[in-house]
Amino acid sequence: MITQLVSPKGKEVLVGGAGPTILIGEKINPFGKGPIKEALISGNMEPVRDEAIKQVEAGADVLIISVAAFGIDEVVTLPKATQAVMEVSDVPICIESRNPVALEKALQLGCGKPIISSVTGEAIHLDQLLPLVKKYNTTFVALASDSSGVPGTAERRLEIITDIVKKADGLGIDRANIIVDCVAESSAVNSNAATITLEAMDMVKQLWGLNLILGASNVSFGLPSRTVINAVFLSLAVSRGLTLAIVNAKLMKPYIMAADLLMGKDNRARRYTAYCRKLMKANA
Repeated sequence: MITQLVSPKGKEVLVGGAGPTILIGEKINPFGKGPIKEALISGNMEPVRDEAIKQVEAGADVLIISVAAFGIDEVVTLPKATQAVMEVSDVPICIESRNPVALEKALQLGCGKPIISSVTGEAIHLDQLLPLVKKYNTTFVALASDSSGVPGTAERRLEIITDIVKKADGLGIDRANIIVDCVAESSAVNSNAATITLEAMDMVKQLWGLNLILGASNVSFGLPSRTVINAVFLSLAVSRGLTLAIVNAKLMKPYIMAADLLMGKDNRARRYTAYCRKLMKANA
């Protein structure tokens, strides 16, 4: 399955098939360290622009924009942040919101073909967000969660994804525009968390053949040496068919490129060796 993403300026990124794992830069959100939250609250978008530039320079293929937090008016701020990112970058965007009003205001800016993140199995999200996917011809993330939360079994996660796929089918949404998140959870809380996620990915891939996405850093939440855990988990996920990873691109790019190489997604290691040469020059 090949999923097409398009930047606001027309740059195409193809997801899936024999192509590389796509890196989605995660840092434009109100929860990390640094000036982004203050910028989103104040409306001063210069730090957002700066972060967008940094992430693309670090190797992000797509930028995710998330503004929902206490003290932030999402309807006002999401379009502003989206516009700011569009002004300084030429990569596709992923707009994270379950507020249909805020989401549509952002989409009305002319976002190319973005990703909408995310649509759960809850009826309200299916009814409010999928029509926007159809109207604006976007892609979207189908999240393996419903009104009861994230299920504790791979089988139930597959059931939720199946329900979302069928609902999208009913609206005439192209299957290629569906990207599935089987949900990574902390291994500090449940030692089987990663295994359940990987099993769900296997099931979705076998039944639906859709592209797969993960916010992989969740798996290490609450644990020391998080980068080590994230890198190993991402390698396992790539081996199970992961095609998009929401990551700190600067930290995770070399590990994902190595995983792609070992999974036969880098002909004659050209991408990996070119990347290493670039690093050597930068450090010379």
